[in-house]
Amino acid sequence: MSDVRIEDVFVDVPGGSVFVRKWTADKSDNSPVVLLHDSLGSVELWRDFPGTLAQRLSRPVIAYDRLGFGRSSARQGLPSTDFIAEEARIYFPAIISALGLAKFSLFGHSVGGAMALVIAATQVSGCQWVASESAQAFVEPRTLTGILAAKEQFGRPEQLNRLMKWHGDKAQWVLDAWTQTWLSPAFASWSLDPYLGHIRCPVLAIHGDLDEYGSVEFPNRIVSGVQGASQLAILRECGHVPHREQQDQVLELVSGFAASMESGHPDTLAPDNSNKPKPLRGTA
Repeated sequence: MSDVRIEDVFVDVPGGSVFVRKWTADKSDNSPVVLLHDSLGSVELWRDFPGTLAQRLSRPVIAYDRLGFGRSSARQGLPSTDFIAEEARIYFPAIISALGLAKFSLFGHSVGGAMALVIAATQVSGCQWVASESAQAFVEPRTLTGILAAKEQFGRPEQLNRLMKWHGDKAQWVLDAWTQTWLSPAFASWSLDPYLGHIRCPVLAIHGDLDEYGSVEFPNRIVSGVQGASQLAILRECGHVPHREQQDQVLELVSGFAASMESGHPDTLAPDNSNKPKPLRGTA
């Protein structure tokens, strides 16, 4: 990926500093796309997706390690049960302020997708569009079952050692931040419902039909709840990480979606066939 420039920087936020990476392809223009990672994720775990996305969209792509993850500062206590809204309210504004971003689009995976949607609801003037991938919209039994299975798996030392490759000595904190928060009875009533009605930018909701952490009720709730135009894309024979399992399809979906926004004709997208997205809902 020699035609993509990579820049790394640390940004101060309340409680420490976060690691930020930016991919810029030749002839990139327009506002950047900011990636938000999942509960065990990091900048490095996006692998080649950000650089390829930057090339396909001809715009910069930015990813960051949330506080406590990857190369960002460690956190002492576990996140509160309001951690998704806190990312939108406390940390994301500090990051875009430091980077000088007035306009941006968002791509969030799993809980990062939920964060992206809350950011869109609270940063109405800055957010141009959102692509949520495998985003949770509420706490579903399948979600808890998947997390319990993962918690048991990571109880084996060799699995936790794999997590240390990406998070170093913060690996146990990362695992606890995910499992203990989501399995907490205090978190059982969480949902995106209070935020969806405030989202007016276009939203693309991508979900695999074999997602082990949530059913298609998640993206259905998202596209039916937002106020702006929305598009649903259910990928067949796909699990929880579409951008890795079916990267070409996700890149096609996002680039087509972004192009339709830039053209000013959001209703002229591919019809619903095979793995193609469903047409946009009308703007409310």
